Amino acid sequence: MTTNTANQVVAGRVISLDVMRGVIMLLLCAESCHVFMALSELQPAQPFAAIVNQFFHHPWHGLRFWDLVQPAFMFMAGAAMYISYSRKLAKGLSWNENLKHVLWRSLKLFICGTALHCVYAGKMVWELWNVLTQLSFTSIIAYLIINRSFTYQLVVSVMLLLLTEVLYRTVLMPGFDQPFVEYHNFGAYIDTVLMGKINSDGWVAINIIPTATHTIWGVLAGRLLVSGQSSAQKIKALVIAGVVALVLGFGLDWSGITPIIKRISTSSFALASAGWVLLILAAIYWLVDVKQNVKHAWIFTVMGMNAIFIYLFFETVGMQWVNGAIHIFTGGMLQQFFNTSEHAAALVSALAVWAAEWGLCYWLYKQKIFFKL
Repeated sequence: MTTNTANQVVAGRVISLDVMRGVIMLLLCAESCHVFMALSELQPAQPFAAIVNQFFHHPWHGLRFWDLVQPAFMFMAGAAMYISYSRKLAKGLSWNENLKHVLWRSLKLFICGTALHCVYAGKMVWELWNVLTQLSFTSIIAYLIINRSFTYQLVVSVMLLLLTEVLYRTVLMPGFDQPFVEYHNFGAYIDTVLMGKINSDGWVAINIIPTATHTIWGVLAGRLLVSGQSSAQKIKALVIAGVVALVLGFGLDWSGITPIIKRISTSSFALASAGWVLLILAAIYWLVDVKQNVKHAWIFTVMGMNAIFIYLFFETVGMQWVNGAIHIFTGGMLQQFFNTSEHAAALVSALAVWAAEWGLCYWLYKQKIFFKL
């Protein structure tokens, strides 16, 4: 791997994007393996308890680190989509021809997302809250304007946020006339129309409108990172955009105009979360692509290269079988033979499952097996 360029793209890939996507998947895998829950149940002392708390969604009004994972997932999907699209254009594939691929991929994402809810419930259900289901729609929205100018895409994203504001503030149905109150907002009302039910944790399917901005902004970031601009210009653009988004997002919240609520993806949340994601991306790009700190990048990229596969794996086979099977021979064995406490054993099991699922991705990576939707 060469070290004399800050704009390195290997086999059409921006390494920092692969690393960031891998970090996201590693964290999502840890959640599925119950690593964070096990740590929380150990009831650690402060300040460690406060750190662990950051790996759980905020209950409603506020922002924690874990609330950034889904926006980052959407953002990375947009960036990857633009890079893939630009490579296909270079090979002579038209926008219309590639649209068929995007629509087919979105259909598969939608099917996988809705099927996961059936797995969670253990029966056939019709629920549209999964991140893959959301991504199936935001990908189409972002692709429809992927070849438009930066200004055009930015304006569309702002209009989507304004549309969200208008819908929540003006469509006030009986029982659903409190824009930012859990279970009583426009998003919850739409869920009763689409699914005949409300999510017990306050999530809403209509989040596809505001979160489409994350995918669009991801497209713009991908476009920036593969452009001919210098690395300094790219980092400057990412940082400025991130700071502006943070100021706007937290400004809307602190001024009392629109609270930051992840579960209904308010416009202030969309902006604030995107701001943090942009700054994180700028930092990773500087570390990986500029400073060439790539020695340990493979730890993350092995998961990033099979992102959708490992997500589906640990949400189905992992949670349904692997977690329990590995517990028998790790934490369960420690409890039986060494009288280890239940919570300590749970943490050992969670870490063992996490390592095993990372190992599966590493094996796939070494075998050059990459699953694509």
